[in-house]
Amino acid sequence: MKGRWLAVTGLIITMFLWGSSFAAFKIAYISYTPLCAVFLRMVWATVAFGLLWSRVKHVTYRKGDWKWLLLMAFFEPCLYFVFEGYALDLTTASQAGMISAVFPLLVALLARSLLKERLAPRTVIGFAMAIAGVVWISAESTSSAAAPNPVAGNTLEFLAMICAAGYTIVARKLSSNYHPLFLASVQSVVGVVFFGVLFLFSSETFPADFSWPATLSVVYLGVIVTLLGYTFFNYGVSKIPAGQASAFINLIPVFAVLLGWLILGETFNMEQIFGAGLVLAGVACSQCRTARG
Repeated sequence: MKGRWLAVTGLIITMFLWGSSFAAFKIAYISYTPLCAVFLRMVWATVAFGLLWSRVKHVTYRKGDWKWLLLMAFFEPCLYFVFEGYALDLTTASQAGMISAVFPLLVALLARSLLKERLAPRTVIGFAMAIAGVVWISAESTSSAAAPNPVAGNTLEFLAMICAAGYTIVARKLSSNYHPLFLASVQSVVGVVFFGVLFLFSSETFPADFSWPATLSVVYLGVIVTLLGYTFFNYGVSKIPAGQASAFINLIPVFAVLLGWLILGETFNMEQIFGAGLVLAGVACSQCRTARG
């Protein structure tokens, strides 16, 4: 019971940290390009993991797991950060945060396809409602300096959620044998290599002008959001089934919208509020239990 409560606490902290990442990225983009910001985030995360490596217990490698470890890291941070990094350059932190609400439903669909778990009719209905809400939010978006192309940005954020769902399924498989900090360190190291190569061959460069808010945001994303977030999440999915753990992602939109309002002054128009409500209603529908369940 104690382990479960620790896992629940860790997952709630993770959701707050991940919800704050949307606003942190928007601040980082004051000076940094998306690819540069993500690359430096992974560098800071790797440095932090290196300092804490002595806390990882002896790792017993299972033959053939390198494929699963690489697949986990390929899903997240590699593809996930590519999609989300550019998404937040095109849309608002609040809208991107709301779209993350479809994540638990994507996990349920993948679990049905890959793990042969039963998919309840209410989950299918809820998924359809949530997708409709995402489309509604995007359709009612208007371009602005903070969101030059919200439709494209919201689409990229949805693709990021697909990658996050794949990561959750694989991490659950690996968590039975590997320390949460070890799994997070693998993600970090692979991320440095992946984004370092992309950054090297891209047209993006390091910023010419130094900005304390933007730089501190990148450090926060690497050391706090990545170090603590992935470690707590990996611990959570090691103690709680993936489907149950993914339900905590419902907290991310709440934190993202709240912090987007408090820190960035972002707001939703009335139509988008209805769309957001449809997303949350769809998620609630997929999570509710019948009287017999």
